[in-house]
Amino acid sequence: MQKKLTYPVFILILVFINLYGCSHLPAVQIPSGSSKTSADATYHYSLGVLLQLDGKIEEATNELKQAVAADPGSSYLMTELVSLYTEQGDLNSAISLGEEMLSKNPDNIELHLIMGGLYLNIHENKKAITEHKKVIELDPKNLMAHLYLAIIYAEEKRFDKSEETFKKMLKIDPDNIMGIYYYGKVLVQMTRFEEAEKMYKRAISLNPYFEMALFDLTALYEKQEKPDKSIEVYRNYLEINPARVNLRVKIGELLIKEKKYEDAEKEFQEVLKVDPDNRDVRITLGILYYDMRRFDLAVSEFSTVLKKNITDDKVRYLLATTYEEKGENKLAMEEFKNISISSELYANSQIRAGIILKKEGKISEAINLIKEVIKKKNDQVPLYLFLSSLYEDAKDSVAAENILGEGVKIAPKEIDLHYALGVIYEKTNRLSESVKEMEMVLAIDPDNAEALNFIGYSYADRGMNLEEAEKMIVKALKIKPDNGYLIDSLGWVHFKKNQLSSAVKYLKQALELLPDDVNIIEHMGDVYVKLNKTKEAQEMYNRALKIDPKNSPIQKKLEDLTRQK
Repeated sequence: MQKKLTYPVFILILVFINLYGCSHLPAVQIPSGSSKTSADATYHYSLGVLLQLDGKIEEATNELKQAVAADPGSSYLMTELVSLYTEQGDLNSAISLGEEMLSKNPDNIELHLIMGGLYLNIHENKKAITEHKKVIELDPKNLMAHLYLAIIYAEEKRFDKSEETFKKMLKIDPDNIMGIYYYGKVLVQMTRFEEAEKMYKRAISLNPYFEMALFDLTALYEKQEKPDKSIEVYRNYLEINPARVNLRVKIGELLIKEKKYEDAEKEFQEVLKVDPDNRDVRITLGILYYDMRRFDLAVSEFSTVLKKNITDDKVRYLLATTYEEKGENKLAMEEFKNISISSELYANSQIRAGIILKKEGKISEAINLIKEVIKKKNDQVPLYLFLSSLYEDAKDSVAAENILGEGVKIAPKEIDLHYALGVIYEKTNRLSESVKEMEMVLAIDPDNAEALNFIGYSYADRGMNLEEAEKMIVKALKIKPDNGYLIDSLGWVHFKKNQLSSAVKYLKQALELLPDDVNIIEHMGDVYVKLNKTKEAQEMYNRALKIDPKNSPIQKKLEDLTRQK
């Protein structure tokens, strides 16, 4: 079975082949292992060279096999055959033949190098190290062997050995650009960022067009959260190679992260001067204009892209969203409705159209829209959830319950459907059915903190199963320890258990996390009432009414306290 070479080993092997392999073979003469080169070997070898130059590697390999068969004593031919197997990705044949050859020719440097690369590719690092050490033993100044060996040591996290090997390599050739570059990559792995930066800069100084070093240097700056330096590197490169407009895109993206929107806009506009049909840039620019609330310009960019491809649903969705944000609901609705049913955005786009109708007070139209959508595409859970919420807005709890039931039949393991159904049961005072749905959620996801809290709070609010309620809420808090709503539930359980001091403690913690939550403030007021701290209770109820002035239950509690004074 052939094995696929992996990057970067494949690149290194090809570099080796280009430097030492078949691409430089002489036209006719073959170094032979016998006293006289076979005419057949010469013929098949020459034909193999021509086929290889023509890109017909498999046929070239077959010819070289025949050349080897005609002159089995030629180590040169066999080495070339190993190279061709390697180039094809037939590693098993390459390794088998290479090992046979090395047993006969232990001092063949080229073959040791190829075998080292092959062993590295199949993750037999120990053998790969042995091969490259052998090359260095035979040829102490062999740069390729040093480079391979250093990379292998780095892969094994033996950074001291890797660094030692790089230093030996660079002592032989101080300006070896690949040695400098890969040494920089290893220094990044060692988190020695300043030294890595120097290596990348040195590589770039040796070859200003060395883009791998350039991109790694900018990635290093981004890792260190130094976007300005990344931008500087890109700008310097653009001065010598202005045709690389994609670097302007990278500059623009970095400027967006820095919230320098106007500067980013300029970069994208420069790209469009050179490449006006660049879809990705126009989309990015449109999103930028949207974020800057320059909606007309966003519409212009998205519309330009759509003119080139009217089936681009992603861009149509962005255009519709922009119209919606502009308040042009009719145009937004048209675009949302024109999104293809086969698009992954279809369900969400129809929900957005329904939301627009809801905002306009057209609840029945929204309901009819989503009902029709479900007939066309009944496997989208968000549609059932949204339609249920619309029925609740229309005060039709039976229809809300029924549509969720349909959703559960389609997707019985969807947690959100069971949870929403449980909430409806609770609102209609069917506690046992509500708990059953939440238990379904927990059967699917035992660590669902919301379901645990829902059951626990429902029990506590009714003053029942308080020990079980507390256990469930405590478990939920272990999953989400800083959740203010869960802490409030625990405080409420303690209130129901008449453990008032601990109830105050937990409710204060909840209020620190959610200072404007009316329910938590009300709970604190209720605890103070039970502690006969009328003033503190009044303060809590007044605080809640400032946030929700029309909350009649809290108004009544405050009135009752006032009458008692």
